[in-house]
Amino acid sequence: MDLKNNIRVIKYILLIIISLSYSNTYAQLTKITGKVTDSNTKKPLPFVNVQLIGTNVGCTTGFDGKFAIETKTKADSILISYIGYNSQKRKIKRRAYQNFKISLENSNFELSEVVIRPKENPAHVILKNVIKNKVHNSKYGLESYEYDIYNKIQIDANNITESFKKKRSLRPFQFIFENVDTSTINGKSYLPLLLTETVSKYIYRKSPREEKETIIASRASGINNSSISTFLGNMYQKISIYENYIGLFNKNFVSPIANFGLRTYRYYLVDSATIDNHWCYKLMFKPRRKQELTFTGEIWITDSTWAVKQVDMKITEVNMNFVNAMSIAQNFNLVDNKYWMVDRESFIVDFNVVDKSEKVTGFYGHKTSLFKNIIVNQPRPNEDYKTNVAVNVEKDAWDRPKEYWDSTRFEELNNEEKTIYKMVDTIVEMPAFKNIYDIITMVVTGYYQTKNFEFGPYFTLYSFNGVEGNRFKIGGRTSNKWNDKFRIYGHLAYGTRDKKFKYRLGAVFVFNKNPRRALDISYKKDMEQLGESVRALKQDNIVSSIFRKYPNYSLTMVEQYKAAFSYEYFNGFSNKLTFTRREVFPLLDQKFQIYENGANNTSTTYNSLITSEIELKTHFAYREVFLVEKFNRKSFGTKYPRLNIWYAYGIPNLFNSQFSYHKFQIAIKQKVNLWSFGYTQYILSWGKIWGNLPYPILEVHPGNETYSYDDYAFSRINYYDFISDEYFVANISHNFQGLFFNHIPLLRKLKWREVIYGKLLIGKLSKQNLEYSKFPSNTSLLTKPYYEVGAGIENIFKVIRVDASWRLSYLDKPDVIPFGFMVTLKVDF
Repeated sequence: MDLKNNIRVIKYILLIIISLSYSNTYAQLTKITGKVTDSNTKKPLPFVNVQLIGTNVGCTTGFDGKFAIETKTKADSILISYIGYNSQKRKIKRRAYQNFKISLENSNFELSEVVIRPKENPAHVILKNVIKNKVHNSKYGLESYEYDIYNKIQIDANNITESFKKKRSLRPFQFIFENVDTSTINGKSYLPLLLTETVSKYIYRKSPREEKETIIASRASGINNSSISTFLGNMYQKISIYENYIGLFNKNFVSPIANFGLRTYRYYLVDSATIDNHWCYKLMFKPRRKQELTFTGEIWITDSTWAVKQVDMKITEVNMNFVNAMSIAQNFNLVDNKYWMVDRESFIVDFNVVDKSEKVTGFYGHKTSLFKNIIVNQPRPNEDYKTNVAVNVEKDAWDRPKEYWDSTRFEELNNEEKTIYKMVDTIVEMPAFKNIYDIITMVVTGYYQTKNFEFGPYFTLYSFNGVEGNRFKIGGRTSNKWNDKFRIYGHLAYGTRDKKFKYRLGAVFVFNKNPRRALDISYKKDMEQLGESVRALKQDNIVSSIFRKYPNYSLTMVEQYKAAFSYEYFNGFSNKLTFTRREVFPLLDQKFQIYENGANNTSTTYNSLITSEIELKTHFAYREVFLVEKFNRKSFGTKYPRLNIWYAYGIPNLFNSQFSYHKFQIAIKQKVNLWSFGYTQYILSWGKIWGNLPYPILEVHPGNETYSYDDYAFSRINYYDFISDEYFVANISHNFQGLFFNHIPLLRKLKWREVIYGKLLIGKLSKQNLEYSKFPSNTSLLTKPYYEVGAGIENIFKVIRVDASWRLSYLDKPDVIPFGFMVTLKVDF
């Protein structure tokens, strides 16, 4: 999980933590609990309907036979009903807490609505018909559709204890705790805190596939950010009951109507009734095995078309972090008396860093989606679907007045929701809030913010290595408040051993955020680690210094002038044109030795190597998703392959450049979902270099000299171990997501997750380049493939990954350590 996704999201989180009540005192509730059992067997009855008579308020019993209702609705009795049993009525007292023990007697009632064979479960017959008719009832079989959407997301705080209220940091906000409510049913205190609303237009065409969403209006208590609004719409929060798997928080849950549902769930036919003039069967379902990614709940199926009319389900106890509970409810209606489409959806999540804790403050997230003006199979002209961004946000989407919202939102806000806006507007103006916000922003982003400048990152203030000794660095960048299209950044560093200053200065011009068009110009003279992977922690990060296997004496001084222009045509397809002038200085007090006429001739020594290079990079990733900030953006990837093609030309004699060469690389990466079996990720690349070059300008294959795992580096090789001018690299890993551990009783509760991987390097070095320069003493020729494999366990204490890796080739080198362990911090759901 990337903690730098969006600074403004921090404000969202902070508001949740400190603004824990400002709402009106809630009316006293009628609270009812109880347990329903079979009068003969005395065993609990699951899925029993409990309803307040004369209202639509009710619930069903769980597998333990227990139920709970909490309501303000006026009612004086409840009805307890279950197919195959005689119903009962019980009187209740309003505005009081009552507990019932109910024993139901068997009836002679038999289902007649479903024709079944002897000994066949009628629920199975219904499910098979649902699966058979999926192609007719799922919206993904339609040629086109469109609708207007209203999304409302509410955040509530829960588990608000007295000790939490007394925290020193919250003393300035004590007034907000006056009206915290507590649920008598579950013992959790709760309060609505934050609210976002979004109105958008969504259009879809099946062939050729196109979809577009336009955010028409968006508002959020305490937040005003168009980048956030793209994630408050419909595009990235889709839940389809008709798919075999439902993706939630990077997990693949098995749908209750999956084609293979009978192997995953147990089904029960428990009721039948008329809903919106459609005769429907009610099925209850629960998983067959523990800790698989499944749901439990109920689903109503129409008897004429075998379509889903309603579904209400929640996740079971699964291998998942920070989510204590999650529920989904959808309602479907006919469009044009022919097509079944969702018209209302509810999605609720209970977040907490501690599983099932009632003492640690957590949060409820509740998303409600309403759909209207649904049009089916009336495709628009081609130009209506064309867009260069996945989600369009209208310029004035965040500036809609109150009158607009009052007339546009699909349903009126209740008093509780109206209070949220007033509460947050008050808190964000408080000096105490602003101070805490600045501190948390610094911890999360690495930068301390002032009005016009941000100092940081703090984790590079001090580091150490074998070349510089103790390294001290101060840096920063101009803030978004100073200018949201132009940024200046830089740093100054000093090493106590080499007694040299290092520095960097640059500027970014952002012409357009989405699609991105930007120019980045910079100059630096600083240490680099040649052969370091693109994902490795930088050498001046204190964490990198601490977790190294041994001191780093292989750093290289580099002086670099660089200008890069990025041009994105549409999300996922971009070019980047870069000019770089680099001067590379040798390690410590050594010099580069070059044999311009071959290894048998006298070498020439160079104090530095100079290149002037122009490069073009093409990136293509179909349907790639981004969170866009003012100057940076975070890719959330895509399920399709990501392709990168890179070409560079070394221009001789330009700015004293000494070399002429061509470089080409093609790389492809993809995360492949294997559903219940986890996911596989592969990274493949091939590259070639043409020209006579010294080793620093060739391909120095990335090694890893730390105790932390790196996808893009080889775990069991050191820097400069292998250098080539033509190469093929394959990195394949598979994460089982707890597939095996989940079925072992003693390990199931630990929620560990298994991972395996293998890495391959095939390369060669031309005779000309082999004889052109003197190589580092530890460099070996790639005369055969290099292999390494590994296995690991993730999710140890939710944040730790431990890997064991084995080197399988080139074992005859004296400094080789063929086996080792690595420990990495990794946070994921």
